[in-house]
Amino acid sequence: MAGTAETQQPMATLQVVKVRIGSETFALDAGMVREIIDPIPTTRVAGARPYLDRIVNVRGNVVPLADIRERFGMKPEAATPDTRFVVIEVGIAGDPVIVALVADKVFEVAEVHTDTAQQVPKVGTSWRPEYIKSIVKCGDEFVILPDVERILN
Repeated sequence: MAGTAETQQPMATLQVVKVRIGSETFALDAGMVREIIDPIPTTRVAGARPYLDRIVNVRGNVVPLADIRERFGMKPEAATPDTRFVVIEVGIAGDPVIVALVADKVFEVAEVHTDTAQQVPKVGTSWRPEYIKSIVKCGDEFVILPDVERILN
């Protein structure tokens, strides 16, 4: 008997937390997400990079707050009732770093099939391809898998 289910490879999947930033839907690797919190007071840091110019107190720890809209050419937006801070742990230069990301909305944990991953199209998008690992299908829509380490450097 040839070509039965025994020879099929299992689909590679990744658990992600879907968030909206500006008009785009991003999928953050669920393994990097530590917690999702309501917005809390921020403190500006003089001379910091525009997308990383504030810090917050998360459970007694000073955590940089990243608003990555600027990295994707989006305009700043005021917080809404849906705004959340997504606290993540990301490797920067080989060291684990805790950072909070501003998200306009957090949707759900979902599973994406990484074998559907595609590169960013060369035309028709305003996305910065160096900040995107790939685009994957999640349900009926495409979502962006960002390269968080590169975005924050």
